Amino acid sequence: MYRVVDWGGLAGAYAARLLAEADHDVIRIDPPGGDLLRRTGPYLGDSPDVERGAFHQFLNAGKRSFSLNLGSASARPVFMELLQQTDVLVATEPLSISEEELTAETPNLILVVISEEAEVCTMARSGLLSLTGQPNARPVVLGGHMAYLAVGTYVVVGIVAALRVLAQTGQGQVVRISMRECLETFVEQAMVEYTFSGTKNERRGNRGSITAVSGALPCKDGHWVISQINRPGRWEKFMEWVKDSELLADPSLALDENQRIQKDFIMDRILPWASKQTKSELVEEGQRRHFPASPVSTPLDLVQDPQLVARGFLKEIDHPKLGRVMFPQGPVATVRGQEMTPAPWLGQHNADVLAELGYSDEEHITLVEVGAL
Repeated sequence: MYRVVDWGGLAGAYAARLLAEADHDVIRIDPPGGDLLRRTGPYLGDSPDVERGAFHQFLNAGKRSFSLNLGSASARPVFMELLQQTDVLVATEPLSISEEELTAETPNLILVVISEEAEVCTMARSGLLSLTGQPNARPVVLGGHMAYLAVGTYVVVGIVAALRVLAQTGQGQVVRISMRECLETFVEQAMVEYTFSGTKNERRGNRGSITAVSGALPCKDGHWVISQINRPGRWEKFMEWVKDSELLADPSLALDENQRIQKDFIMDRILPWASKQTKSELVEEGQRRHFPASPVSTPLDLVQDPQLVARGFLKEIDHPKLGRVMFPQGPVATVRGQEMTPAPWLGQHNADVLAELGYSDEEHITLVEVGAL
């Protein structure tokens, strides 16, 4: 088990959360009044305080909270002592303590420095924003701060790679993660498509661009997704299901190149057919016929999903502030069968962390009095 100090923004916090799911000791550094992550809405129970932010409750689950005022001269030595007993420090630029100072006394430390920018600016510069939204309309930013969470997966990959090097060599290192460069990888398909065929991927709204007949379509009780892969005999099987007279009247649509030319016409013909059925009916029949299909799940659908409960991703827990709630354990914890503790309240583990560093109760009181905690 490694010790990880989480001093990052949303991307770093998600990476640290994944490490907590793997049962590593993760200590979140919180300023005494709470940070931006704790103040990122929405709030559970509609009470806007630093303990009820939904992102805080998820991203900080399984961690310990150490409230430390790094603007205080008395706090700096405590922080550096903590780093001497730490394997990984996850930090987001700009650093209030220089990289040189952080690594000078901790040669075995893995320092992860994340370069974050404003979410909408990074999505725009990476090219990702050009692909999201309705055709001939404004680009649309992904919801739920997904850009930061996607970057967090790259951060944890970098940490795991650095930990393997640490185990083999005993040497720490600096790992640099660029949010923009991470997001650029999600545009690789569009870049490859243009490089080899000259095709420009443009915003398709709720319609797909990889296969001609694909997208999220409205139905009786919401939306569903279909992706009709063009292979020999597949179009005919699709028509056996849809039974649209105009599509059946044109046998040339069985060819992939003709489907691509007529993709909007095809999707427009499918709309009235799908609108008469529920997403469950469409998805179950699509899967029975071996067509990739899925419901477009709402958050309410997910928290009531029997599959997520059966697999252990969602577990009912007794939350000290929210009562009995269904809580997402997370992908790594689900696979490992790891029980995730609720997100800590601000400074909950100050006494424990200070005791581990060798501070007495009297010294703890002094640090509080001088504004270090």
